[in-house]
Amino acid sequence: MSPARLPAFRAPEHVPVAVVTRGDGVESIHWGSVAVADRAGRVLYAAGAPRASIFTRSALKPLQALPFVRDGGPDRFGYDQAQVALLCASHSGEARHVEAVRSMLARAGHGPDDLQCGTHAPGHYEVRGEVPPPPPYSPLAHNCSGKHAGMLACCAMHGWPRQDYLDRGHPLQREILDAVAAFSGVDRHDLAAGIDGCSAPNYALPLFALARVYARLATAEAVDPDFGAAPAALREAMLAFPEMVSGAGRSDAALMRAGRGDWIAKIGAEGVQAIGIASLGLGVAVKVADGGKRALLPVVVAVLDQLGLLDAARREALAPLARPGVANYRGIVTGAIEPVVDLRAQ
Repeated sequence: MSPARLPAFRAPEHVPVAVVTRGDGVESIHWGSVAVADRAGRVLYAAGAPRASIFTRSALKPLQALPFVRDGGPDRFGYDQAQVALLCASHSGEARHVEAVRSMLARAGHGPDDLQCGTHAPGHYEVRGEVPPPPPYSPLAHNCSGKHAGMLACCAMHGWPRQDYLDRGHPLQREILDAVAAFSGVDRHDLAAGIDGCSAPNYALPLFALARVYARLATAEAVDPDFGAAPAALREAMLAFPEMVSGAGRSDAALMRAGRGDWIAKIGAEGVQAIGIASLGLGVAVKVADGGKRALLPVVVAVLDQLGLLDAARREALAPLARPGVANYRGIVTGAIEPVVDLRAQ
């Protein structure tokens, strides 16, 4: 039986970043990489392969919103700051998220049926440890519905067709590709493309370039030479409404609350996290190589600690994320997820 044909690739030189213990022993190891870079893309600290190319997944959302915000879309349709935050969100489908997205669509002349993100069980059930009801589910509760509402509104503003707004050749997606290239500093022809879970185009960036993106977002001035007020507006909305970016009990909200206005945070599927740190002028990008979500947040907290960012209050606030226990079906704690990431100056 011949092996499946796969795209040519070279495995990055990832390193162990977290282990899962059982009793006194290590049962599993998660490998990955970390890049800490400044606005210019200079890598200051790293673990593993900071230049490995990774799909950004939902960490790309602020860049996907840049063209719409740059062109004055939120003012055109009367979006408030919480709705601007939803443009960047992987939300939990809570009532406040659903109703805000419904309003965003209506203000631009659209409805839920125009969303092409698909459907899934609202995330707030998982957060609360509850079993969701059976489908069907509304696309309004999809974690990416705010991003898609913004995309549709951008089409309405420019008179672009909405039926194919996710096609890579659509004017909207061409604008987004240009924004990703310009803001990350990666040539558009070097951006590997794929389709995200919500059916929108997604792009792979070198890990350090994703860190650079978040350094730029965290330190965006009132007027960016390429994107005007858009980067600062997106940052301020994320900081003002972190629960709209994620949801109650979610990690991005916890990180931004702990940062007290200094950190913007955006998680992505398959073990991706990006954080911008305004006070240091740095961005952090983390990739867990196997996509394991359970290892991601302990690694992220450990990286923040190694950068000297955890005072006593932040350490306490992030303790539930730092070393979560592993329990069996009777609730007996059998081990923990322990970060072993080791940042090195470059």
